Amino acid sequence: MTPDAFRKLVDEALEDIPSDFREALQNIAIVVEQQPPATQLAEVGVEPPDTLLGLYEGTPLTERGWANGNRLPDKITIFQRPIEESSEDEDDVVQAIAETLIHEIGHYFGLSEDEIEAIEELYWRGGDDA
Repeated sequence: MTPDAFRKLVDEALEDIPSDFREALQNIAIVVEQQPPATQLAEVGVEPPDTLLGLYEGTPLTERGWANGNRLPDKITIFQRPIEESSEDEDDVVQAIAETLIHEIGHYFGLSEDEIEAIEELYWRGGDDA
């Protein structure tokens, strides 16, 4: 898949995020990279052959103080090659992008892994309460 086609799928997944959450995203960049560099994997404690599908870098909203202005944007990176390699077809790519994006946005909001997994289960698997 071309980088432009992949980025379009990321943009579409972002549009599918509930509007309340999407509108609450402030000062955050969502970027696509081909794959995480070895130095980045080492920084977050991931050893090959494991890899990352996405990564949130920043200060979660729950950890910000009142003097948190004038700062560089937080960043969510979606890694194209690992997502494609873990997917069987384009439908799997779409699902992996969506799950990765909601997972990393969950980190932005300061949610725990358990809370993020519950949201993924409800929202991406057909629940109405997400």
